[in-house]
Amino acid sequence: MKRDGPMPDDEGEPLLILRNVGKTFSNGVTALADVDLTIRQGDFLSLLGPSGCGKSTVLRLIAGLTTPTSGTLDWRKALGEDCVGFVFQEPTLLPWADVFDNVWLPLRLRGRSRAEAASAVGTLLERVRLTGFEKAMPRELSGGMKMRVSIARALVTKPRLLLMDEPFAALDEITRFRLNDDLLDLWQEQHFTVVFVTHSVFESVFLSSRIAVMAARPGRVFDEIAVETPQPRSEAFRTSPDYAALCRQASDVLLGAINQAPAGARNGGR
Repeated sequence: MKRDGPMPDDEGEPLLILRNVGKTFSNGVTALADVDLTIRQGDFLSLLGPSGCGKSTVLRLIAGLTTPTSGTLDWRKALGEDCVGFVFQEPTLLPWADVFDNVWLPLRLRGRSRAEAASAVGTLLERVRLTGFEKAMPRELSGGMKMRVSIARALVTKPRLLLMDEPFAALDEITRFRLNDDLLDLWQEQHFTVVFVTHSVFESVFLSSRIAVMAARPGRVFDEIAVETPQPRSEAFRTSPDYAALCRQASDVLLGAINQAPAGARNGGR
């Protein structure tokens, strides 16, 4: 999939390779088994699958929040501690802090003063359409606005890899479409890599350069789909024949993954 603007020299090169990765929890539940997946520089990779197929477990492994029981995560490009951002399904904002302070938090933890961080925070708030809401408290924001704050907070350290765990699942369709559009704009401008978890065929096709469809019990990569329609994508793409055909393809592959899951097995991770 082509993107506008100059590309980094390493665009398309492997960033991380998961080889035969498995994860069994202490209660005996096997969330993942023999997961093979390559994440490339500049990818927008969606993990699509039913509940219980281990999508969120894959994200936690990549983030270093848990460790694999078997297999390896081979980082082909070294990333510093500031180079991975995480956006959770819930915005997880500090309820006692205003919008500015919530976005400032990662920089504050790294020793940046409010004055030093002001330019970076202001730029991100402008990009997520929250200029003028710097002093607003989380309780005063809509669900979509809270998620915009969460995305700005994740991007304020300029990460090379952004992990997103169903960030728009709880939002209404109109808000979800707008945030999809804004996320793609940010991805095209800043050339970070995204691994995005979703249950939605339609969302995965609209956003992604690649879709990894996962099967459950235990979680594993069932198939991959390349989404080769060019960027930037607009509202017209959502009603195009190409979009409809890709959605049918993804739906068929997802149905195959669901039907392949062995009956009676214990449900694994999300």
